[in-house]
Order: sequence, then structure tokens, then C-alpha cells
Amino acid sequence: MKRLKKVVVIGGLAVMSTFLFAFKSDFFEVAKQMEIYTTLFKELNLYYIDEINPAALTEKAINEMLEDLDPYTKYYDEQGVEEVKINSSGEYSGIGAESRYYDNRLVIAEVYEGYSAEVEGIKVGDEIIKIEDIYVADYNSDQITSLLKGTAGTTVKLVVKRNNEKLNFNVKREKIIVDPVPHFQMITDDVGYIAFDRFNNKASSSVKSAFVDLKEQGMTKLILDVRGNPGGLLNEAIEITNFFVPKNEVVVSTKAKLKKWSEVYKTKYEPIDLEIPIVVLINERSASASEIVAGSLQDLDRAVILGERSFGKGLVQRYRNLTYGTKLKLTISKYYTPSGRNIQELDYTHRDGEDVPKFSEEKRNAFKTRNGRTVYDGGGISPDVWVKKEDLTASTKALLRSDAIFNYASFYYYNHESIASPDTYVFKDSEYDAFIDFLKEGETNFKTNSEKKFERAFELSEKENLSRGIEGSYKALSKALEDQKIQEINTNKERIKGMLSDEIINRYYFKKGEYQNHIEFSPYIKEAVSVLENQDRYRSILLNGKN
Repeated sequence: MKRLKKVVVIGGLAVMSTFLFAFKSDFFEVAKQMEIYTTLFKELNLYYIDEINPAALTEKAINEMLEDLDPYTKYYDEQGVEEVKINSSGEYSGIGAESRYYDNRLVIAEVYEGYSAEVEGIKVGDEIIKIEDIYVADYNSDQITSLLKGTAGTTVKLVVKRNNEKLNFNVKREKIIVDPVPHFQMITDDVGYIAFDRFNNKASSSVKSAFVDLKEQGMTKLILDVRGNPGGLLNEAIEITNFFVPKNEVVVSTKAKLKKWSEVYKTKYEPIDLEIPIVVLINERSASASEIVAGSLQDLDRAVILGERSFGKGLVQRYRNLTYGTKLKLTISKYYTPSGRNIQELDYTHRDGEDVPKFSEEKRNAFKTRNGRTVYDGGGISPDVWVKKEDLTASTKALLRSDAIFNYASFYYYNHESIASPDTYVFKDSEYDAFIDFLKEGETNFKTNSEKKFERAFELSEKENLSRGIEGSYKALSKALEDQKIQEINTNKERIKGMLSDEIINRYYFKKGEYQNHIEFSPYIKEAVSVLENQDRYRSILLNGKN
């Protein structure tokens, strides 16, 4: 017995010493690399012939280091930390407009209805040239956009360019509340519709408020639309799921490297409605918290999921405080739906440069819902009812990466004083033809990778004095490439028309108008209503997966 105890003790000490050695080894390697970086940085700062910018160099080094990990692990400087707080809280003080960089120009991308920017006449598409006495071109995007925010009640002076005309505005900053529910309404006498586009800390309360309002209007069936919702706060996803499933139900679990960060999340409250039939709309841009809501309701057979396969983000991030008010957001765990599946699509562990393999290209594992229906991991949430769309061509993807649709909507707006109401507006084929003409005129940065490389090759030939005699051939081939590009995007004509319609409607009727138009014309919503109005079909899907 004593010998056995002695063996156990010696074995335990061996395991512990191995663990401590490994920890010590890792710690030494980290300390070694930090010391190398510190001494290198010191030598650069002291002896490099030109002045260096320590902050810029450090930020670049950090971002380069994180680039080989997943895209969700990010470093935030002090300004970035403020943006994180705004995105999470849904509140800030500003002018009531969203700005974005399009082709190296700071442009108003969205104006919030009823706020200062709209009242003063700021329009989507306006290019901001100057903020107070600061020219936009002299600063980077993070530095300059922060100047639009400030203390409520203060005024900011803007110079904007609109149709080659410079305009001056004095816009009062005010408290801006970003509503995560841009629209809700009754679609039929008994079918209600709620769209929400983010999971900030107002998401669950806003969804609940919309739900209660629709119930008072007679809603007995619900469409919950999370298409294009990129996610956000995990606790908000759990709260929204809790509205429709019992207390103490597992919604999601996480598995982390550190055991203390591995958790099981259950519903905490009594639900607000356990019986109402629900259809959840998803698409390829529904991600993260949206997938938790859709996946948990699917696994618990509480809702029919309709649309196309979701994005596939099965990773959880947490913010860690760094020194001097900076933060690191890093991936700490994977999450699993109630059936036990992880729906992560991209395998960043085995990435090779820019090439990231997909879990869905391997064998997907089968899991069972509460009623015994088969669902799969990897590659996002697969809907119970598919709404198929044609695949995007490479040229169409290049179009969507460009500013072409945005610029055409601005062009359209200033050439059409008004359009039909959102519930009747249709972007016609003749208007699509006008859009194609707009593209051919070259007033956008719409270039395919082939065109960009071809242009660079010709520019190189000019530098090397090799372009004489081939200019005519170059122009002919450029024209052929452009013609082929247009032919390729015409393959996705209907999808492009839908995107143009959304962008144009937004100019006249804001985000709310886009949803009002979708309710009348979206095949997703029409199919969702059809499923809800046929309760035998609805029950059949949830009981045995038959559509």
C-alpha cells in the first residue's frame, strides 16, 4: 500500500513538474520575444536617421501580428475603444448620420430620420471635405470620423461636396439612440413582422416592445427577420430566445482554453409566449448572435428557419483591458447550440496565408433536434425552408465591393424629384439599363481583379518604354474585358436590381422604407407568410423536417 502511494505521489510530481516546465518554457519564450522587441524598438528610436512615430510603428506591429489569427481578434486604441462602447450601447452624441469611406472619400452613408443631420439638409452621398478647420484628406478615417461626435448641444461646422458644389452646414450634436429594430408591422390580419439588424444592449428590450405592440394589434403568428444582422452581444441573443422558450432551457454553451471561460447559458426568466408560431428569416450575412437565436430555436423545434445558409461564425470574443485605455478583443471560445453543434465555417487554425479552408468542405457531422430532426454542424445554420438565389459571379462580387451601386443611387436621387411609395416602388428593367450605361461611363471604382492586373501590367510597360505599338491592342482588350464583365453581372440582374432598389428607397424613405418595400415584394417574406398560414405544413416541418 505504501509502495502504491509512493508511486502515485511520484507520478503526480512527474506530471506537475512536466506542466510547470511547459509553463515555464512558454513563459520564457514570451519574455524572450518581448525583450527582443523592446531592445529593437529602443535602437530604432535612438539611432534611425529619420524621426519615427512610435505609436504608429507599434500599432502596425500589433496589427501585423494579429493578421495571421482570425479576423475577430483585434487591437483597439483609445479611439477604437470609444467606438466599441458606442456599438454596444447603441447611444452616442453626434449629428445623426453614419459616414463611411468610399474610394478614399469620406461620404455620408446613412442619415437617421428626425435627427440634426436630416433637419439641416445633409444627404446620403454628400462627401465631407472639412470638419471645423480640419481637412479630411489630411487624416485617417478613425481620426477624422471621431470629430463628428462630441458633447450633446455643441455645434460642428461641415463643408461637404454635393454634385461638384461645396455646401456649408452647422449641425448640432445631440444624443443619438440607434434602434436595433428599424421596422415592425402587421403584414396580414394575424401575421406580425419584426426586423432587427444588430445585437446592442437595446436589442432584447426593443424586440420585446415591438412584440407586445403587435400582439395588441392582433398578431397570432410571427416573422422574425435577422437577415443581414452581423450579431453582437451574446446575452442579448439569449434574452431574445428566452422570449419564446421556457425558463432554465439551455440556449448555448461555450468551450474555451481556460475552464473558467467555458460556460453553459440557460434562459433565466419566464417566456412571454410559448405558443405563437414563428418563422426566422436568415441569409448568408446573418452571423454570430443571429445564428445563436436561429440555431437554438431550430434545435428546440420552436421556430421554422427560412432563407439561405447563414454566415457560419461559431466563435466567441471577449474584450481584455490593456494599458493606457486600450483593449484587445480576442477569440476565447467556440459556442455550441443546444443540440451540441458548432456552426463555424472557416477553419482559421489551418489557414495558409489568405487561403482559409472551410469546415463545410469536409464531412459535416449530424445532430438531432428535440423532435429528432437531423441538423448539421460546420458551415452555418441550414434553413428548414430554402429560398434559393443564384450564385454571384466574380464580376458581381467586384461590383458589390465597389462604390458603383451607392454612387448610382445618388445620381438617381438628384435626377428624380420623387419616387413611388415604398410599398409600390419597383426598380424597372429600363432603369437597370440606365445603371449599366452609368457603369460604362466609368464614374465608379468598379474594376475586376483581371482589369486591375491588366492595367498595372500596361502601366509597367509604359515605365519600361515597352508600350509603343501595343496601346491599340491594350485598348481593344480592355474594352473586351469590360464587355465580358457587364455580361457576367447581367447573370445576377435580379439580385442587383434588388440592391439598387434598397439603396434608392433609402434616399427617399430611410431604412424603414426598405423594409416596407421588402414586405410587399420579398420572396423570403412571401414564403414565410405561406408557411405560417398553413399550420399543417408548419407543424410537419417541426415534427419530421418535411417541408
